[in-house]
Amino acid sequence: MHRTKALKRLATLFLVFLNIGCDQVSKGLVRKNVGERDYIQLVDDHFILTNVENTGAMLGFGESFPPFLKLILLQLLPVLVLLILLFRILGKTDLDKRLSIAFAFVIGGGIGNLIDRIAYGTVTDFFQIKFGILRTGIFNMADVSVTTGVLLILFLSLQNKKLAL
Repeated sequence: MHRTKALKRLATLFLVFLNIGCDQVSKGLVRKNVGERDYIQLVDDHFILTNVENTGAMLGFGESFPPFLKLILLQLLPVLVLLILLFRILGKTDLDKRLSIAFAFVIGGGIGNLIDRIAYGTVTDFFQIKFGILRTGIFNMADVSVTTGVLLILFLSLQNKKLAL
């Protein structure tokens, strides 16, 4: 029984670190090989590669905040929330496997963006998707991880009301 719990914890940590690794490697490649604000069409004008340094959070939220408020809201608070969530997930031995995967994606993506904020003071964003008048904001692999995890959590919650933290 203890072996199964340990394997679940290791699998969750592996997924967290895999998400962090994919995010950090992709951002490093973009920082090294893509000029600031370059506009590289990967799939016609629908999938764009660029290099934008975001000083705020999602969609630029908090860009104009004073530095002290940015430190609290965009670094300290997220570190605290992600650590609590990680320890909660690792301590929950009966958590649905799919929920563990979803939370590992959210935590890994969140940590990926936190690494940028702490190390560089900005977050490197580089993908944009456009279809006619519809377009996404510019995002990165950490954002993909967080979004994937949140959508999976919502889907599983709607599918089965008994799933709970």
